[in-house]
Amino acid sequence: MEHLSCKFLVIGAGPGGYVAAIRAGQLGIDTIIVDAGKLGGTCLNVGCIPSKALIHAADAFEEATRFASQNALGISAQAPNIDLGATVAWKDGVVKKLTTGVRGLLKKAKVRIVQGRAHFVDGKTVRVSNENGDLAEIKAGAICIATGSEPTPLANLPFGDDVLSSTEALSLPDIPNSLAVIGAGYIGLELGMAYAKLGANVTILEMADRVLPLYDAELTKPVADRLNALGIELQLVTKATGHADGQLRAETEDGGKTEFRADKILVTVGRAPVTDGWGRENLVLGMDGPFLKIDNQCRTEMTGIYAIGDVTGEPMLAHRAMAQGEMVAEIIAGEKRSWDKRVIPAICFTDPEIVSAGLSPEAAIADGHDIISAKFPLAANGRSLSVERTDGFVRIVARKDNHLILGVQAVGKGCAELSASFGLAIEMGARLEDIAATIHAHPTQGEALQESALLALGHALHI
Repeated sequence: MEHLSCKFLVIGAGPGGYVAAIRAGQLGIDTIIVDAGKLGGTCLNVGCIPSKALIHAADAFEEATRFASQNALGISAQAPNIDLGATVAWKDGVVKKLTTGVRGLLKKAKVRIVQGRAHFVDGKTVRVSNENGDLAEIKAGAICIATGSEPTPLANLPFGDDVLSSTEALSLPDIPNSLAVIGAGYIGLELGMAYAKLGANVTILEMADRVLPLYDAELTKPVADRLNALGIELQLVTKATGHADGQLRAETEDGGKTEFRADKILVTVGRAPVTDGWGRENLVLGMDGPFLKIDNQCRTEMTGIYAIGDVTGEPMLAHRAMAQGEMVAEIIAGEKRSWDKRVIPAICFTDPEIVSAGLSPEAAIADGHDIISAKFPLAANGRSLSVERTDGFVRIVARKDNHLILGVQAVGKGCAELSASFGLAIEMGARLEDIAATIHAHPTQGEALQESALLALGHALHI
């Protein structure tokens, strides 16, 4: 067994972990990163990136099908076919480019990579092993836990041949004739809509009374309308109870029993932090519910041990983990840093997409603010009209007294790219007047942000 030492050890090579390691290396810190899986973690390999690639392919196939059936925009085409195996291979190629890039960045930062499963011996020592036995023992001055999260199974629908997590759903060899999705959160809707566009008969079951229950109903209505337009059967206030012989059994709110045809069942009821399997029992770490407890510098209750990303709580988003990882590396390097982010934008890559940054009107009022809120419809936006997608809006929320922007939300095709301007406005402490007075290029969807600010001020120009 090899014996190694370093100043900084990172356990987990997902977005938070590899960013922490790269930044530490840039700052001249002797760094090792350990992971049993592929570099990039869930996000790059079986999450954010491959799911968006599959969604893109599904959108392209849907568009080609429309041109074949409707002669839309004066374009005629033959009915398309899809080879899902070739699509998955293309998706895997996208993933490989990114993971290869991560490896190159780690190498450039002089970070040592150890492939294997890490297990704490004590607060300064970690043993790395694989199926062949112990590989290395690493002693470190500081350690960052970035073990991420994993899909949550259902007791009555354990993952198996026909019951899939999001991981397996991204690598199916063929499009299932019928797909049942359990859970109408963002993962379930993203993948359910993609497979519906690819030709599967999709049914979505949700225990709440509407889709995306963590978002306000005004934002989610355009998505619900699109589900209906895609022919997706939506069963709300319905609980899955089991499956057999290609049938999914369920129970409705009034106790009624029902069944749905389901060649494949996709379970997307949430993700759980990976807090076991790496020797937590050999440490003294505080917990915040199921998550590791951290302070505003991502320090755990053990000196020299930090934690970042999904294992530390909500929001379980890659960009939060990346920001935490960068901060921890700079703290290790002796810089004065603490978590002072005002906003973490969240995006649902549904059709249409949803972006939420900062407070919704309801949340702002609940926080005690007296607010102004205005909503500009994309039906009045030239760019949205020119690309045939006018469903949705941009909504802005500000304090009434000084017009400080508290939140911006949007729902619309392609609106994910507005998230940076939403986050920047809130992070920089912009007021309605700042957004209204900033020249927004025409014709762009971003003009809807300016128009929402103008509307809130009482003098919108295009509505």
